[in-house]
Amino acid sequence: MISKAQEKDYYCHPLSDVQSSDIGSGTRIWQFVVVLAKAQIGRNCNINAHCFVENDVIVGDNVTVKCGNYLWDGLRLEDNVFVGPNATFTNDRMPRSQVYPENFPVTRVRQGASIGAGAIILPGLTIGAGAMVAAGAVVTRDVPDHALVVGSPARVVRFLQPESPAGR
Repeated sequence: MISKAQEKDYYCHPLSDVQSSDIGSGTRIWQFVVVLAKAQIGRNCNINAHCFVENDVIVGDNVTVKCGNYLWDGLRLEDNVFVGPNATFTNDRMPRSQVYPENFPVTRVRQGASIGAGAIILPGLTIGAGAMVAAGAVVTRDVPDHALVVGSPARVVRFLQPESPAGR
């Protein structure tokens, strides 16, 4: 019998491998997800199938991470962030096999930002609050608050209305 102290107040699919004990209440972690021991995941998050969360990752509250995302060391997702399917975060500016940087650069996705499906985010950048990265965009520079960026390399095409939940 499981004692009250051992009960989880988040959902963890039996086919996932969650090693972290720092997961907020109401969070849902689906099948084939791996969360390493030092990762932090906030309340009411939804981590979809086939995701990987490394040790030095902080996920805020109310974050949605769709299928097929890998969250590498140095990533910070603030509250209410949306990450579309198969977005790619990188964390090494000069990758070489079995040669690791002393510290991984910190990549920040600020509160309420959205990352479109298949977007690529280079390491050490900041995606501003309420910003939207279009599907397939390649982000090579910081994105300002409430900016909509598209293309490769990503460029600002307009600014979204901050008061609207959808940014329209």
